[in-house]
Amino acid sequence: MISLHQVSKKYETPAGVFSALSNIDLEIRSGEFVGVVGKSGSGKSTLLNMIAGIDRPSSGAVTVAGTPIHEFAENKLAAWRGRNVGFVFQFFQLLPTLTAAENVMLPMDFGKSFPLRERRQRAHSLLERVGVASHADKLPATLSGGEQQRVAIARALANEPPLVLADEPTGNLDSHTATDILNLFRNMASQGTTVVIATHEADIARVIDRRVEISDGTLVK
Repeated sequence: MISLHQVSKKYETPAGVFSALSNIDLEIRSGEFVGVVGKSGSGKSTLLNMIAGIDRPSSGAVTVAGTPIHEFAENKLAAWRGRNVGFVFQFFQLLPTLTAAENVMLPMDFGKSFPLRERRQRAHSLLERVGVASHADKLPATLSGGEQQRVAIARALANEPPLVLADEPTGNLDSHTATDILNLFRNMASQGTTVVIATHEADIARVIDRRVEISDGTLVK
């Protein structure tokens, strides 16, 4: 599903060139649940951004389901990402003026992946799947952190992407809610979705298929 070959990412900063990733070689199988583990600043988020096509490598190749996404122009990359990738952000990134259901409908509106008349019902079904259907008509500010994260996961699933990426999805949650969220990802992977999460949590071994450790922009394990 995912193949990174000699991927490096460098940023120009006032202090000079900063190397966020260095010569990353990584392959992830379809339907695999992988945890990318490392300390803050280790390069986890940058790695996820490469896979999602949110950012581009300075060098190297990123191939997802046989598609060399590093070669795409921006508009083509955005269209590809909308159809193929569900991204769960660390701080949820829900639009505050939209209800939970409307936030979930948004990717369907952009991607036109489902007929207009079906989108609200699908949003409700996804919210039910993640356990927050009763909050469908509430604004994000009225929801707890765990509830907002569940809405964000439902939104990531809106267009039935084969690949779901999550950046520190449990970092702002209590231990009980974090366990529920990880179990949700486990179930998704068991049903065939490829799931990659970036986390500094060490206690994920029970749910993931494989642990990938990154330090200072380099894969160490």
